[in-house]
Amino acid sequence: MAAIRRAQAVWQGDLMSGSGIVSAATSGAFADLPVTWASRTESADGRTSPEELIAAAHAACYSMALSNELAKGGTPARRLEVSATVTFDRVAGQWTVATSELRVMGDVPGITADAFRGAANAAKDGCPVSRALRGNVSISVEATLVG
Repeated sequence: MAAIRRAQAVWQGDLMSGSGIVSAATSGAFADLPVTWASRTESADGRTSPEELIAAAHAACYSMALSNELAKGGTPARRLEVSATVTFDRVAGQWTVATSELRVMGDVPGITADAFRGAANAAKDGCPVSRALRGNVSISVEATLVG
């Protein structure tokens, strides 16, 4: 059965001077996060942006995909720290989500650095959020084995 998740946003005013809020309608995990055009293109100043939410989704999804990849290979992770950096920039004159750069530091007993990088790349390709972005967003991964 398909999992269905829902978020909602309310916007008031025009693009440049208006503002809005975004909430997680399914889980209620966050509500009324403020968002403005300036928080997308200039300084966050305590507000979020669609790109920050994409980065959060990509980091969370990728951490799960890599955890699964490592466990399937017989080397489950003790700890994975993942960050995603999403770039919102003008491409061919239009604002575009251009890149998502994943960085992972993993404490994974019994694996070599090369095998860890291999699992990290496989997880990048298999992560559902990566697959949703593929073809539109340049995705990279930097994997570092620690411990």
